Amino acid sequence: MRLLVVEDDIRLCDVLRRGLVEQGHVVDVAHDGEEGQSWAQGAPYDAVILDVNLPKRDGLTVVRSLREHRVRTPVLMLTSRDTPADAIAGLDAGADDYLRKPFVFGELEARLRTIVRRHDAAQALDAHLHVSDLRFNLKSRRAQRGERRIDLTAREAAFLEYFMRNAGRVVTRAMIEDALFERESETTSNVVEVYVSRLRAKLTASREPQLLHTVRGAGYRFGER
Repeated sequence: MRLLVVEDDIRLCDVLRRGLVEQGHVVDVAHDGEEGQSWAQGAPYDAVILDVNLPKRDGLTVVRSLREHRVRTPVLMLTSRDTPADAIAGLDAGADDYLRKPFVFGELEARLRTIVRRHDAAQALDAHLHVSDLRFNLKSRRAQRGERRIDLTAREAAFLEYFMRNAGRVVTRAMIEDALFERESETTSNVVEVYVSRLRAKLTASREPQLLHTVRGAGYRFGER
């Protein structure tokens, strides 16, 4: 799994990262709420491990904002608070589960597996993304606008899925690169623009209204105007 750990306790964060990597997971880390929210909104994680008490933006605010922006990535919240009211607040904010510190690493892993399975099962019930008259099948990777089928390459399909999952939001070039390309790989200066241009052409091949818009000085926004 690809996981994001958002924890301001550097020692605990390092322990979590090393333990999860040893179990075969790919792990990114952030140490404050603003950074964590940015990563969670810009990359396709399988789950987020999110501390409640964070600098700049607390965990409850982060998970609430993620849900408002239609980011459905499973979230496991960590906290040193131990009252039922705290757990209820986290779950009401949009978290999928709640784990109190200190905890056993095995329990954290088990809870992660549970929320990811639950999320996958829910996604399987609706294996399509819809924006306006555009429909994208997550299993077959096929797109259709109205009655017209749109043939896409694997990379074009990945771009389309990313834009549709973030419909209505402004996404930057850097966010797209982080989500769709390996961090270590270098992308040419105009690779994002090339794929955006190709996708636009295919989406409007029959003169349909444009769905992929450029936001000058900021990035792109997907959806009706």
